[in-house]
Amino acid sequence: MTTIDVVIFFGYLIGITIFGSSFYRKNKTSSAFTLGDNQIPGWVIGMSIFATFVSSISYLALPGEAYMSNWNAFVFSLSIPIAIVVALYFFVPHYRKINSPSAYTYMENRFGSWARIYVSTCYLLTQLMRIGVILYLLALAIHAIFGWDIATIIIVTGLTVIIYSVLGGIQAVVWTDAIQGIILIAGALFCIGYILVYLPGGPEQLFAVAMEHDKFSLGSFDLNVFESTFWVVLIYGTFINLQNYGIDQNYVQRYVAARNDEEARRSVLYGGLLYIPVSAFFLFIGTALYTFYSTSAGQIPADLMEASRSDRIFPYFIVHELPAGITGLLIASIFAAGMSTISTSLNSSATVFLTDYYERFFKREATDKDSMQVLYISSLLVGTVGIGIGLSLINVTSALDAWWKLSSIFSGGMLGLFLLGIFTRKKNVKGAITGVIAGILVIMWLSLSKLFQLEETLGYQIHSYLTIVLGTTVIFLVGFLMSLMRSNSTSS
Repeated sequence: MTTIDVVIFFGYLIGITIFGSSFYRKNKTSSAFTLGDNQIPGWVIGMSIFATFVSSISYLALPGEAYMSNWNAFVFSLSIPIAIVVALYFFVPHYRKINSPSAYTYMENRFGSWARIYVSTCYLLTQLMRIGVILYLLALAIHAIFGWDIATIIIVTGLTVIIYSVLGGIQAVVWTDAIQGIILIAGALFCIGYILVYLPGGPEQLFAVAMEHDKFSLGSFDLNVFESTFWVVLIYGTFINLQNYGIDQNYVQRYVAARNDEEARRSVLYGGLLYIPVSAFFLFIGTALYTFYSTSAGQIPADLMEASRSDRIFPYFIVHELPAGITGLLIASIFAAGMSTISTSLNSSATVFLTDYYERFFKREATDKDSMQVLYISSLLVGTVGIGIGLSLINVTSALDAWWKLSSIFSGGMLGLFLLGIFTRKKNVKGAITGVIAGILVIMWLSLSKLFQLEETLGYQIHSYLTIVLGTTVIFLVGFLMSLMRSNSTSS
């Protein structure tokens, strides 16, 4: 790393903090903090939705995945249009009509306050761990590049995002997301161009090597639930993206923040569709790096060839192959991907604290001053806890792996209950509660059996991607059948 790289990196970090904090003057009311007074341009919201899709994990993991295997992960992106169509014709008009900053007001209207508390609690727990995990993994990448202390990186990054998120509210979040999205796209495109230029055989060599080693494969098309086939990833991606667009506060809050229904729909369309080619860029980088190093155009340490260290391949290339100045820009783009995700989680979590807890159970007629205090304090609290979780994960990779397996417990329960609310007309609270309990038990069983490696004893090994699919399906079917039984008993 050269001095100019360090200057560019810190220049970005300071610049984005000052820019985000500058929205403080427009952030004097709770409506401005949570919805930007409904004056945010649609293209900015679209870029923010895109940036929410892309975290620093995607920036590092997708190239590593393509390097080690193939383009099977791209099938997840191919499922996005399915969720977009549902969002355009149902989710966006649905939430725009409710006109609440919280995605979970609907759950209370449908099943009662317990449903709102359950789903919002799941969301908050997910966001806390998400912030901690991203801070930790981002610090690992930066530590590998600069050699800086991991704990220091976690604290500095966390505090930086907290400062501009608290001062600037959602306007700071979406505008910085837009800038960070542009930076990470530019960085990916530059890397692709650089590799193609410096390969001895040019693009022809890249495609020849990739085709020879089946690097562009989307996975097996067999109907096999035990492996990461095309169909398993497609079904998994459809459920995850329906959850994102249908009940994730990060997305719903942006629908409501748009100026009008048309801009809200346009932001959903553009933000989701933009991720598809960008994810392909990241996978193409991984394939290009495979050709770059396998043809001796560059040398890579043997220890990075382990599957568990694949996310360090791209950072290694950035540091050792790119020219001075560009390296700093690419490191900044990795940070941009992580910071955009964290800032979104901070603002949306604070909004949930205000609307789903404070205004619902503590002070229904809260003044705007009271609301702003809650938003500031909750943002700071969520950020601080997230930093603490990130620090606790240092050198505890088993805990990190366990969290990603158990996170499906929260997400599966949320989506299943939401779908139950959509497709059942009568308010059957007992059926909903029974469905949630049954679904969570299924999800916990599948997750824990993998966590404690019980698959061989049990005689099965269903792919972990299907955990949320099965759990969500059980919640919906049990709740739906109980609602149907109640309807028949009432009519008889």
